[in-house]
Amino acid sequence: MPLAFGGRGRIGRQRPSVRLRERVTPDLPPCSSAGPGLPGLLPTQPECPELALDGVSPINHVGTAENDRSPERDFDCLVHLAAFKIPRYGNTLDTLRINAKGTEHALEFARQIGCKCVLASTSDVYGRNPKLPFREDDDSVFGSSRVSRWSYAVSKLFDEHLAFAYQEQYRIPVTVLRFFGAYGPRHHVSWWGGPQAVFIDAVLNDREIPIHGDGMQTRSFTYVSDTVAGMYTAIIKPEADGEIFNIGSTFEITIVELARTIKRLCNRPGDLKLKFVPYASFNGGTYEDVRRRVPDVSHCERRLGVKAVVGLEEGLINTITWHHSLKPGRG
Repeated sequence: MPLAFGGRGRIGRQRPSVRLRERVTPDLPPCSSAGPGLPGLLPTQPECPELALDGVSPINHVGTAENDRSPERDFDCLVHLAAFKIPRYGNTLDTLRINAKGTEHALEFARQIGCKCVLASTSDVYGRNPKLPFREDDDSVFGSSRVSRWSYAVSKLFDEHLAFAYQEQYRIPVTVLRFFGAYGPRHHVSWWGGPQAVFIDAVLNDREIPIHGDGMQTRSFTYVSDTVAGMYTAIIKPEADGEIFNIGSTFEITIVELARTIKRLCNRPGDLKLKFVPYASFNGGTYEDVRRRVPDVSHCERRLGVKAVVGLEEGLINTITWHHSLKPGRG
């Protein structure tokens, strides 16, 4: 049975057809992409103390080599989903420490248990590489280390290197999944959940939609059931061991067009209200965005037999319907 760290994030919340046993340990859950908790679905989690990251091994919470009969050791794959997001408005040190320490704990856990580790990474590791679409063996191209925005990408790239180092040193199989814009029901309704979450919430509440920069940057958004399908296949197929896979849709859309699409699908009266937010207002005033982001998924299709099948509008409609259900009578 697989076990998931970060099971309260936007992907872990989905409870895929394979049961991922969720393990909540002091050092990992608040670091997930779910942020501080989603009202009405799961209880708010306490803040993650730095001491837990620096001094608590997850092995202490699930049994040791002297306690092999612990029921929580009965699994064959650890899925590490927990992470701390891009520090647009601060928390750069948290991003670096949480992602590095959390992944080291997860890998050490897998090593001591002797199981496979599937590591959730990000399309952000490609940085601003102008070569598109992104292939798994393409270069990572980042900006200056004085630009804190890149700390997330660098931390996740470090996580990938650490995973493959563990595989080489300790012979535990690892798989790296680079997610592209996962979204869907049960995501967080702030920026932790992605731009579509913020846009839907703004439209349903008749507020301005915040657009970072000029809005002409493009992204590929992947409905969460497609993301989970890729993750599940990577868990169960030995062909995934030792590999990196892009998990995502190849449909590319500008952020402004995403806002227009969401406004139309929400079927709300009134004009589209956009508020353009300059990058200079972000942490340090030196934020650098990625202008285009779209995956090459041929490796995933060939090796795992998986591809995204849910169209953007279908996925957005499902997500909008879920947003309506959060507050009865809202729309």
